[in-house]
Amino acid sequence: MKKTDRVGAARKQSKKRTDLRQYAPLGLWLSLAAILSSGILLLIKLLAKMGLYTPPSVERLNLAIWISLGLVVIGPALYSLLEPQRVRDFLTGRQARYGSNALIMLVAFLGILVVVNVIAYQNPHQWDLTEDKQNSLATETLDTLKALPQPVTATAFYTSRTPSTSAQELLARYKAHSAGKFDYTLVDPDQKPLAAQQAGISGDGKIYLQMGEQHEIVAYASEQEITASLIRLMNPGERSVYFLTGHGERDIQKAGDTAFTQVRAALEAKNYQVQTLNLIAQNQIPQDALAIIIAGPQQPLSTQEMNLIESFVATGGALIAMQEPLPLTNFGASPDPLADYLSNTWGITYNNDIVIDPNSNQPIVAVANSYSPHLITEKLQGLVSFYPTARSLAVSTTSSGVYATPLVITIDRAWGETDFDALQNNQVSYDPSLDFAGPLTLGVAAENPNQKSRLVVFGDADFASDGFYGQYANGDMLINAIDWAAQQENLIQLTAKEPITRTMNMPSNTVQLLIGFMLICAIPGLIVAAGIAAWLKRRVRG
Repeated sequence: MKKTDRVGAARKQSKKRTDLRQYAPLGLWLSLAAILSSGILLLIKLLAKMGLYTPPSVERLNLAIWISLGLVVIGPALYSLLEPQRVRDFLTGRQARYGSNALIMLVAFLGILVVVNVIAYQNPHQWDLTEDKQNSLATETLDTLKALPQPVTATAFYTSRTPSTSAQELLARYKAHSAGKFDYTLVDPDQKPLAAQQAGISGDGKIYLQMGEQHEIVAYASEQEITASLIRLMNPGERSVYFLTGHGERDIQKAGDTAFTQVRAALEAKNYQVQTLNLIAQNQIPQDALAIIIAGPQQPLSTQEMNLIESFVATGGALIAMQEPLPLTNFGASPDPLADYLSNTWGITYNNDIVIDPNSNQPIVAVANSYSPHLITEKLQGLVSFYPTARSLAVSTTSSGVYATPLVITIDRAWGETDFDALQNNQVSYDPSLDFAGPLTLGVAAENPNQKSRLVVFGDADFASDGFYGQYANGDMLINAIDWAAQQENLIQLTAKEPITRTMNMPSNTVQLLIGFMLICAIPGLIVAAGIAAWLKRRVRG
């Protein structure tokens, strides 16, 4: 081959290399993109491992991670192949020395991050900074977890179509506070239909709880539902309470301001079987009855009915009685066997009055924020409760074997008005010779340990009606009273609280224009002015 031919071939080969070298930066860009994608994919895998995210396919996620990591290596190798001279210069020149120092600092920084991460992983801790503690378990839930007699396993059935992050976070909080008595797993019923079939799960987003031979299905992943299910696991069997009917009592079926439908819903959420009872028609109390609730009768009970109720309470049954002031009923001058029984047997007397609270916006609505120490009011301290058109109660200690505790107490300035005509004409005033002086008792809890019976008496029924149930401590007061009277204290105060809602009022148009001017004109203008001033100063010096 001639010399000129060899030179020409060498030039062609060099030109070809030059053409290929222009693609060398693509290798670095490929590696950078692979690093970013690897970081994102590894973060997704970490979230999945922590139970905060469910990937559609774990196998595909792992494959994508390995491909990304492979591209991280292939990118620099491709660059080295196309630009070998630059790689040699970088490794042997001044840039290499500077780069090695930077590399050492980077490795040290990453090492510190790893150590901090390991310490944090081995010593996990969470802080709930929300105002209403929406991300913390309630005290009652923590008490329930401590009281678990044996381990509970929770299986959450969620398909990829249903978000499960919040449910897993909630179950993780249960596990963290259970001292090893609560554990959970996540199952996709599409991938494992047999597991869902064996658990009796037919829908999506349900949780199967099992403790020994007992099991419960949670239809909705909320603290209220899960804790209520745990209590049902701890207390197998039905709990039936009966609302007395036939005397104009409050309706538990049809909603309305004076109805008790919210009370019924709250009791059913705690696995109570809520039913009505007409003793005039049935003439007997069902054997499964834990408690009888008398909610604001408009006519007095008969002696025959009271004999049945008295026998029921004497054998360990529970009674919750709520009566309105006589002028608001159809009692008239008729005898009241219920009031007589409470007074003679339990030492609790209904006063013939209507409570007046001069500090209230509506004086006939008594406001109470003072409660005696009791299991019913233990979690209600500091909360007010309202009692519209209430009558006061008197407690005597002469009844043998009875321990009575005044629960709800009015302010000192309140009184029991006995002049109903003056009240109707809005001309009431305290008469020490006729009226009952405050502070007055509006609710009493009593028990007879010898009979193992309990009862709670209120001088009002409106406080727990649909119109007032959600007001501060009103609803919880009655639900806790039923729990205690029925000797179901472990169910007290499980009703979920509504989250606090904050609203932000938009500023006026003038303020909005001022803010816009500051952001769009003033601040950028100051920056430009500072730059011009610096430029002029340098120019004068130069």
